[in-house]
Amino acid sequence: MTTSSSAFARSVLDAAGHAVVGLDDQLELVLIGLLARGHVLVEDVPGTGKTSAVRAIAAVTGLPFGRLQCTPDLLPTEVTGVNVYDQASGEFRFRPGPVFRSLLLVDEINRATPRTQAALLEAMAERQVTVDGQSHLLGDEFTVIATQNPVEQAGTFPLPEAQMDRFLLRVSFGYPSREAHLDILRGRRGTEPLDHLTPVVQAMDALPGLWDEVGAVHVDTSIEDYVLDLVEGLRDHDEIAVGPSVRAVLMLEQAARAAAAVAGRDHVLPDDVKRLAQPLLAHRLVLHEDAGVHGRDPQTLVADVLASTRVPVQLER
Repeated sequence: MTTSSSAFARSVLDAAGHAVVGLDDQLELVLIGLLARGHVLVEDVPGTGKTSAVRAIAAVTGLPFGRLQCTPDLLPTEVTGVNVYDQASGEFRFRPGPVFRSLLLVDEINRATPRTQAALLEAMAERQVTVDGQSHLLGDEFTVIATQNPVEQAGTFPLPEAQMDRFLLRVSFGYPSREAHLDILRGRRGTEPLDHLTPVVQAMDALPGLWDEVGAVHVDTSIEDYVLDLVEGLRDHDEIAVGPSVRAVLMLEQAARAAAAVAGRDHVLPDDVKRLAQPLLAHRLVLHEDAGVHGRDPQTLVADVLASTRVPVQLER
């Protein structure tokens, strides 16, 4: 197979790295989400580069970019769009909302009310929105990258399980290393690195071929069994009330294909599944109440099941 997915990812990471320092692994996960045709939730405290990272990816890929700043008074029509009466023609015309962008940054998604959050459900699941009974299609490349702060909960509305399940991956940026901190300080003396980013790839043209390439990545039956063993282990866990959905099984395999393609391989390895298990499965789990009392969390339980599940031995193709 060709290495176009790998070349695409490397070009984007190298270019974005001039403005976003020390986040290569996290940015690669975002690109895996894009190549797997999934949405990404970036969860971290303020000031860790969440918004800058998304802006950088949009800038170097050339994808039409939109930003939606969520607040408690944000209305659903301010997300999807609204029909407006045109006095000249005597007809209602649809005025598209910010979802009609290829790459949509939904900043602080948990500050929007449940009603407004729900306006994104149809868009994320079906890549279309319905306004006044009429459906409006979004592009196949439509991708949501949402952010939220897991610490400050005042004035926020927790995302329901159905909304969380729409996100392919949940990624945490964390604080950069000391060396990355120094690079950030030195790179911002008198300039804003984001202002100098230009497209290095034309993602709108490249994505259909990249999706075909990802779909052609081979998944051995042993890998399929491994994915199912992990999911069933979580569903049967005594501390988990609701385990991964069927959508999660499909997404885990698709994301593993994308990870393999980014690595320049035509087949999935167990390490692809292991790498994606935490960011793809943990946010879909609902724990029993007593699990939290004992200090257990979804990430710990996924790690436990990973450690106890037999890893298949797969020969290189």
